[in-house]
Amino acid sequence: MKAVHFGAGNIGRGFVGELLHESGYEVVFADVADALIDALDAADSYRVTEIGEGGKTTVVTDFRAINSRTDESRLVDEISTADVVTTAVGPRILPFVAPVIARGIERRIEIGQDAIDGGRIAVFACENAINATSLLEAEVRAALPEADADRLDAVAAFANTAIDRIVPAQAADAGLDVVLEPFFEWVIDRTPFGEEPPAITGVHWVDDLAPFIERKLFTVNTGHATAAYHGFAKGIHSITDAITDPGIRAEVEAAIGETRSLLVAKFGLDEAEQAAYGRKIVTRLSNPELPDTVERVGRGPLRKLSRDERFIGPAAQLAERGMPRDALLRSIADALRFDVPEDQESVELQRILREEEPDGAVTVVTGIEPNHPLFADLLPLFRAASAS
Repeated sequence: MKAVHFGAGNIGRGFVGELLHESGYEVVFADVADALIDALDAADSYRVTEIGEGGKTTVVTDFRAINSRTDESRLVDEISTADVVTTAVGPRILPFVAPVIARGIERRIEIGQDAIDGGRIAVFACENAINATSLLEAEVRAALPEADADRLDAVAAFANTAIDRIVPAQAADAGLDVVLEPFFEWVIDRTPFGEEPPAITGVHWVDDLAPFIERKLFTVNTGHATAAYHGFAKGIHSITDAITDPGIRAEVEAAIGETRSLLVAKFGLDEAEQAAYGRKIVTRLSNPELPDTVERVGRGPLRKLSRDERFIGPAAQLAERGMPRDALLRSIADALRFDVPEDQESVELQRILREEEPDGAVTVVTGIEPNHPLFADLLPLFRAASAS
């Protein structure tokens, strides 16, 4: 079996790639980072080490690497005979990897379905975004010739997925090795595969993915970013120090308490189980053996403040239901003050706040229109951020 994985970074090697390896796949990593691809090409193995209770070390072997910027034709050939294609590149990069996936599928069609062991190729976008695989599928379909787009469902199965694992910034001398937490969750929509989904170790197959996607995004990611932005505002450097600060910990608990209320109301989740899940998340984020910085976790504020993301997504739904969202608004207020010159999105956010009128900036940054019930909550936050 063979898997092509886009994104050979820490998540790609340490989470997705490691589980594909454990499942018996030969993994072909695709990336545009020359030094990373060269290092993978020169290595026979790398180590994935889980730090914390129940942790273990896995040696990953049987992998290859392709520079997707300079050797696209070879990558197309690999995709055409792969069983699985996965991504961990960030949601905004998916439109850029879709064309080469489309070319691989075109080649697959040219080869003929019968020539491919295992039938349809399975495609999973393992990103921190709601329905990222659907976005990828739309981009792939648009990149295909019309005749091949009509045949796409016969040769490829696209399934949305929710992933959850904390992979902190790695030591400067770590090389290809990755250190991460023992806990992980990889949930995939079973419905495109019926009763015979691909064999991947550790995957939880479900018939309704929506609760799992929003539970993860609105608990883990909301909590993590809340700690980062409040920590940055207080001048705290590390996530561990931020979340062990009593005031910030209270803000994290309050924010995920509000998202818990939404998830219980929307999906009928068990209140006690969701509360226990939230406590587990706070414990995971507090792990001192997984050092990380508030600047790294907080980077990309424009994405994190976008319409369906970890703050605006739940806050908008709470506003629509007339439910409390004060803690989320406090997190948003500090996110607007995230000013890190090394982060392009931070620089752009601060430019928008300086140059746009506050009411326009609300919609530009968050996608919330003036007629939405959350707009009145956001406007004073943007006014205050623009004036500071």
